[in-house]
Amino acid sequence: MSASSQTPQTLDAADRPADDAAQRNTGGHDGSMRRLLPEPADDVTVDASYGAPLGSRPDGPWVGVCMVASIDGSIAVDGTSAKLSSPTDTAVLARLRLLADVIVVGAGTVREEGYGAPHKQGQRIGVVTRSGHLDFDSEIFISGAGFVITSETGAPDVPADIDVIRAGHEHIDLAATIARLPALTGRADYVQVEGGARLNGAMFDADLIDEINVTTSPATFGGSGPRLATGAPAHTHRFELAQLAIDDESFVYARWLRRRG
Repeated sequence: MSASSQTPQTLDAADRPADDAAQRNTGGHDGSMRRLLPEPADDVTVDASYGAPLGSRPDGPWVGVCMVASIDGSIAVDGTSAKLSSPTDTAVLARLRLLADVIVVGAGTVREEGYGAPHKQGQRIGVVTRSGHLDFDSEIFISGAGFVITSETGAPDVPADIDVIRAGHEHIDLAATIARLPALTGRADYVQVEGGARLNGAMFDADLIDEINVTTSPATFGGSGPRLATGAPAHTHRFELAQLAIDDESFVYARWLRRRG
C-alpha cells in the first residue's frame, strides 16, 4: 500500500494519564483465541494473529495504534488499564511491541504507567511533550532508548545527551515527526502509538494512522475517564476490518486497516 499525501498537523499537548505500560506488561502468556475474520479458525495463537503489521509504506513508517477499551469506550479505570485488560490482551501488546521499531507515547502515559527500557533490543521510545517535564534519570532514558518529541519552542531543558526531534513552532508537528523518525532511529518501518487519548486524537486528526489494534474489554465502567481518542477536530477516516477474534473470556480483538484512495 502506498502512502497518500499528508498535510502537517499539530498537537497541543500529550501530557495526560492514559492507557497502560506497567500493567499491560510483556508477560509470557502466548494467548489463544477463536478467529472470526478473515477465515474462521479455532485455537489461534496471538503470535499467529499478530505476526506482522497489516501493511508497509515504501516512503516512510507504517503507523499503528494499540489500545484496550471497555464496551463504553474507557481506556483507563482509576488511572490505568489494569481493570480492562486480560492475559491474552497483555500478550497482544507484547507481540505488537516486538514488531515495532519505535514506540511513540505521551509524557503523561510514561509518568503514570512507569515506562522503562524496552524488551526489544534497539527499540526506541519517543516521548511526546511540550513542557519537557520528564525524569531524565529514569530507566527509559538511562537505557538510551528514550528520546524526546517536542516543538521548536517546547521542552527547553532537555539534557544534551538525550536525542530530540523538534518539529513545529508553537505546537508539535506530528507528520513531520513521523517522517523524521527513520533518520533519528536508523529504522522505523513500524511505529506503534500507545496513547494517551490526546496523542491518539492528534494522530487521527493528522491522518497518520495506518492500522488500529484494539481489544474490547467485555464490561462497561461509566464515569468520565478518557476514551480512545479525544481533542481531535471533526473528521472522517474510513477503516476496514482486517481481522476479528474473540477469547474464552469474551474479550474481542480487532485489527482495523486504514482505507486510502
